Amino acid sequence: MTAADGSGPSPRVLIADDQTLIRTGFRLILTARGIEVVGEAADGVEAVAAARRLRPDVVLMDVRMPNLDGLEATRLVLDQLPQCRILILTTFDLDRYVYTALASGASGFLLKDVTPEHLAAAVRLVGTGDALLAPSITRRLVERFAAEPGRAPAVHADLTALTPRELEVLTLLGRGLSNTDLAAELTLSEATVKSHVARIFAKLGLRDRAQAVVVAYETGLVRAGDSGARGDGAA
Repeated sequence: MTAADGSGPSPRVLIADDQTLIRTGFRLILTARGIEVVGEAADGVEAVAAARRLRPDVVLMDVRMPNLDGLEATRLVLDQLPQCRILILTTFDLDRYVYTALASGASGFLLKDVTPEHLAAAVRLVGTGDALLAPSITRRLVERFAAEPGRAPAVHADLTALTPRELEVLTLLGRGLSNTDLAAELTLSEATVKSHVARIFAKLGLRDRAQAVVVAYETGLVRAGDSGARGDGAA
């Protein structure tokens, strides 16, 4: 299906939430904006089965669902469908489950009171392969949970594989800079920045920028209070 605004193909979406009204509302919002909703699921077990059967591009995944929570469902879906993108739905913006989901490979999260325009834009963004990172919220989330005493790292990464330039790029990624901001900060072309980002992801086994932010904080490249986030964090 092509986007209603002519911006190109729209992603196929699966909505997983135990509240019928939430699923219905999101379906109406997305279909009205030319985004195809291929299915719905009322719990995590249904979500995994539906994802396997329908192979959506994007799954809107609630965290707190019966039978199987959205965290485990996210892990199972991404294990079986690594090209699928997961957007976590939450009522609270500082939820440890959201943090764990991002570390597990989810491409971002949305509050359930998201505006229709933001919902559609977020689905299209992650459908292209980008992560949805609003730095002001993501940094608060990661700062809160990455530094918990005694907690094991959510993403294991060996930074010795990175060059000094790649470490610099990862640090700025952790601060929420977009590729455009990175290019300006490092006086590089955006194409060169994208090459650095791709190599970082490949070396560390990362899916997207969401995991990169987690790694940057957990390894100490970025610490609570570090400045530098600009823009919306999209690539």
